[in-house]
Amino acid sequence: MMQKVQQPKLIDVDAMARWVRDNGVENIITGMADAIETDFKRWERFDKVARVASHTPIGVIELMPTSDGEEYAFKYVNGHPSNPARGFQTVTAYGMLADVDNGYPTFFAEMTLLTALRTAAVSVMVARHLARPDSKVAAFLGAGSQSEFQALGMRGTLGIEDVRVFDTDPEASEKFRRNLEPLGFKVTVCDTGEEAVQGADIITTCTADKANNTILTNDMVKEGVHINAIGGDCPGKTELEGSILDRGPVFVEFPPQTRVEGEIQQKPEDFPVVELWKVFNGQEPGRESAEQITIFDSVGFAISDFSALRYLRDSTKGSDLLKEIQVIADPDDPKDLFSMVNSPLLVS
Repeated sequence: MMQKVQQPKLIDVDAMARWVRDNGVENIITGMADAIETDFKRWERFDKVARVASHTPIGVIELMPTSDGEEYAFKYVNGHPSNPARGFQTVTAYGMLADVDNGYPTFFAEMTLLTALRTAAVSVMVARHLARPDSKVAAFLGAGSQSEFQALGMRGTLGIEDVRVFDTDPEASEKFRRNLEPLGFKVTVCDTGEEAVQGADIITTCTADKANNTILTNDMVKEGVHINAIGGDCPGKTELEGSILDRGPVFVEFPPQTRVEGEIQQKPEDFPVVELWKVFNGQEPGRESAEQITIFDSVGFAISDFSALRYLRDSTKGSDLLKEIQVIADPDDPKDLFSMVNSPLLVS
């Protein structure tokens, strides 16, 4: 007996913004962090492959797929650092879930906002294990689109409200201050990166320029700091001085991708790293002392997007935020696709 196809649901940009406003950025990030960690704990069940990237001189377009054997997910995302000067965003994205059983898509979503939430959720998920529990001050080197989400996530997880920021664009730093001070943060806008990291317990690097830069030098890093290096996302782009990586354990998502795109692309192929899923499952230690320097070399991995999409779908199920979209052709006879376009007008 023929089954009627259930067309997939969509969360568009307006619905996404409404969902975030109604539920609160901090609440979503902390809830999503729990969902991502749960999926990381079943890491070995997933298909894992480094993202498929198409590079040009001005940017990159990427596909990020994965599956746990029951559901499949992918994200389409771009990264074009020169876009803001031309009136476009640096990053845009959308994503999809599908049923592995029949291959049909079940859920679509805008992922520009969702990726910002997901990236912050990954940062705080890791900080719960690697940052000192008594951390009070966070420094941000880079005040772009990610920065406010990162700050709100750190407050929701670690209670941090004292934040310091430096950006080569003073208007970006002012934007950061303007957005966060009304939310109860103490924001210090700094003239240099060196000034920003003074007294910081957590340092987040997040710049857009796709180049081998050094925005955090070895002498800027003091004992006990957790470094949240989230700007690296492609070959030829780094933010940390390489010698920093020798000062403490480096934690990564998927080593084959991180060795190509992350900070450790500066190091030999056999440079030792710790896989996060093993920390979450108790197979590897996280932070081992208050004096230890911990480094999260984050590049973003497809399993986090899989988790974020499922978290969004489950959080919006049955709500008026969802729209049905007609994207699956559904002929009465599954072997007769031509019947959907056949008509007397087509017959000579």
